[in-house]
Amino acid sequence: MDARPSLLWFRQALRLADNPVLEAAMTRGGPVIPVFILDSGEEGEWRPGPASSTWLTESLTSLDHDLRERGSRLILRRGLAGEALLALTRECDARAVFFDRRYEPAASVSERDIERMLITRGIEVVSANASLLVEPDRIATEAGGPYRVFTPFHRAWQRIAIGESPRPVPRMMPAPVRWPVRDVRIEVDACARGRLIRDGGWKPGERGALERLRAFVKASLTGYPNDRDRPGIGGTSRLSPHLHFGEIGPRQIADAVQTRAAGSSAPGEMRAAEAYLRQLAWREFAVHVLHHHPHTTDRPLRPEFAAFPWSRGRAGLEAWKRGETGYPVVDAGMRELLGTGWMHNRVRMIAASFLTKDLRVPWLAGARWFWEKLIDADLANNTFGWQWTAGCGADAAPYFRIFNPVLQGMRYDAQGVYVRRWIPELSRLPDRWIHRPFEAPADALAQAGVRLGRDYPKPIVDHARAREEALLAIASIAGGRRKAPRGGRRSGRHPAH
Repeated sequence: MDARPSLLWFRQALRLADNPVLEAAMTRGGPVIPVFILDSGEEGEWRPGPASSTWLTESLTSLDHDLRERGSRLILRRGLAGEALLALTRECDARAVFFDRRYEPAASVSERDIERMLITRGIEVVSANASLLVEPDRIATEAGGPYRVFTPFHRAWQRIAIGESPRPVPRMMPAPVRWPVRDVRIEVDACARGRLIRDGGWKPGERGALERLRAFVKASLTGYPNDRDRPGIGGTSRLSPHLHFGEIGPRQIADAVQTRAAGSSAPGEMRAAEAYLRQLAWREFAVHVLHHHPHTTDRPLRPEFAAFPWSRGRAGLEAWKRGETGYPVVDAGMRELLGTGWMHNRVRMIAASFLTKDLRVPWLAGARWFWEKLIDADLANNTFGWQWTAGCGADAAPYFRIFNPVLQGMRYDAQGVYVRRWIPELSRLPDRWIHRPFEAPADALAQAGVRLGRDYPKPIVDHARAREEALLAIASIAGGRRKAPRGGRRSGRHPAH
């Protein structure tokens, strides 16, 4: 056994349980030095936004606490990842570097460069998958290429996704005789932290992730297939930020969900488990698509959309960002985003459809706003979701699928619980008008104390007219298509949370 230490480079697997990278480092033997590199340069043009960065600082603090309980600690360095790792190997006389693999385009290129650099200097390099049930290169079509349609991907994914049981947390971590010096400190934004913890009700870190998983499996899993699309009742797991930062692994989630289903006699429990596992598959499909089509972070997968006649007006985009479009379910979602750093998945689709179809604002503008404001901002899922809604990505929504924000609100928030929570100025409106205050009679508005245009905005666009214009715009790049079915209101799916 080599007595020299190994570096355990945490990237996006910020946990101790079921962490194959940690397990590999401890199996090698000798001291293990955990390290995280701030401003590593691995994100390229998609550096974490303020909301995501706030979560990261809390997650790293939690990870350091967990490591200290086991006789270790987290070393923080700042700068380009390759340079920081090389400096640490020299400082600690480390012989090996272990790290978890990432699949975003810039991060993948970075890790290949870093691996080559370390190996040429005699450093052993070991990497492992710690964030997916199935890595993107393990699944291919019969022709040997990547999938672009979810259903056949899902069938292939199911055959190999669920394997071994998750590994437990190690009791102790082998520490070096002397720790590295010149550790850096994380700068904490107290106001942003307060909004995250107090207003959002989040608990970043591995413990928070496990608590949320247990609560979901116990209280919400059974009703998940029916409740997941209803933003007013909290029917989703809200595990997306924990998954993104690797505070919990998909194998842990799959194991907990399947164990609950197998041990329950409640009708529909297995169906609920399958429905939730399907969302994990959507998440991994998004990674699969981005890994094989790295240009889609900034350009559409379907090349004809490069010629789509987007509107370049700023007023609609700014009103959408503020949650002042005049369509309550859209505005409620945008205000939830601003208030908590998160948005219900059904509402994400409605809000994204409104921006790209009703306002015809480029999908990339919406993707960048979500990236800045979401605590669970994940490059693969954010890119996939926006391109899915805009109709320019993999397994994209049909061109005629343009969500009607009024009907979507009435269907999934029938009593207006969600809208009233985030738009209190409409709280006294009757249910029948809560999603269409602009159609409410004058006496109903007066009794509710709502003055349209003053207390709450009038619609910034007429949906029916906007829909027809969007269909014409799409037809202009498609060489003309058959007429859309009336309404065109079928609901769809994209990566859930």
